[in-house]
Amino acid sequence: MQTHHARICGAILAAALGDAFGAPYEGGIIEQLLWRILGRRRGKRCWTDDTQMSVDVIESLLTCNKMDQDDLAQRFASSYRWSRGYGPGAAKLLRRIRKGEHWSIANQAVYVNGSLGNGGAMRAAPVGLFYGAGDDKKLVQAVRSATLVTHAHPVGLDGAVVIGLTVALVCRDYPVQEIMKRLRLHIQTMDMHNRLAIAERFFHAEHPVAPKQIAQELGNGIRAQDSCVTACYIGLALRKAPFVDMLTYTREVGGDTDTIGAMAGAIWGAACGYQYLPEELLNQLEHRRYLEKLAYRFAEAIVQRQE
Repeated sequence: MQTHHARICGAILAAALGDAFGAPYEGGIIEQLLWRILGRRRGKRCWTDDTQMSVDVIESLLTCNKMDQDDLAQRFASSYRWSRGYGPGAAKLLRRIRKGEHWSIANQAVYVNGSLGNGGAMRAAPVGLFYGAGDDKKLVQAVRSATLVTHAHPVGLDGAVVIGLTVALVCRDYPVQEIMKRLRLHIQTMDMHNRLAIAERFFHAEHPVAPKQIAQELGNGIRAQDSCVTACYIGLALRKAPFVDMLTYTREVGGDTDTIGAMAGAIWGAACGYQYLPEELLNQLEHRRYLEKLAYRFAEAIVQRQE
C-alpha cells in the first residue's frame, strides 16, 4: 500500500476504532450500561453514528465525485438507526428528512439557530481527505457545505473545519505550527479561536499536559467548542505515540469519548497510516473488512483525483 493510500485508510480505520473503543466510556452510568448491551455484536465492538455518518459521507463522495448536500442528506436519513447512538437532536432532524422535509429547513427546525454540536465535525475527516491540502478555501467550503446539512450554527461549522483541515494537512506532514496558522485563517467564531489559543499554549508546554487539564481548559463535551480542538490537540500531540496510548489518553480526558476518539483517531491515522494500527484492535472491530475495502476504494479515488 502506497504511503498516501495508507494514510487515508489509516484515518478512516483509526476514526472507527476511536469511536468503537471510546463509546463504552462515554456519558454517565446509564449511557455506559446501555452501550454494554448495544455496543457488542457477535463478539465485535460496534461503532456509533460517528462512523456511520462518515461512511455515508465517503459513499456520497464516491458516487457524486463532489460534495452534494441533497445526496448526503438522503444518505444520512436512510442510514439512521437509533441503536447507533444518535443524539436526540440529530434523530429528530433525520426523521424529518426521511419524511420528506428538505434538509435546509430541517437543520434549523430542531434548533432555531442551528446545532452547535460536534456532529458535523465527527464526519469531516473524509471531506478533508477528499479535497486535500493545497486549496484550503475549496476544502473549507466543502466541509462547511457537508456540515450545514445538519449543523447550521457557526460554532458547529467551525468545529468541522478544525477537524477536516487538520486531517488534510497532517496527511501531508504539515508541522503543527503551520496547521494552527492555517486553522486561524478559516475559523470565524471567537469561541473556537479562544480554544485554538489554549491548544497552541499546550503545544509549547515543557511537560506533557495531563488529560484532566485538557478536559478543564479545552473541554470534553458534545458542543463543538468543547471537543473539536480537544481532539485536534490529542491527535497531533500523540501522533508519534502508539495508537493505544492515544486511546487511553482520550478515555482519561473523558466526556464525549466516542466522538473525541473518532476525531482524534482520524488525525492520528492520517499522520501515521493504516500499517501502525494494532491488529488486535482491528480484529475486534465490527465490519472490519467492509470498512477496509471502502477506505481503500476511497483512497484510490482520492489519489486518482489529485494526480
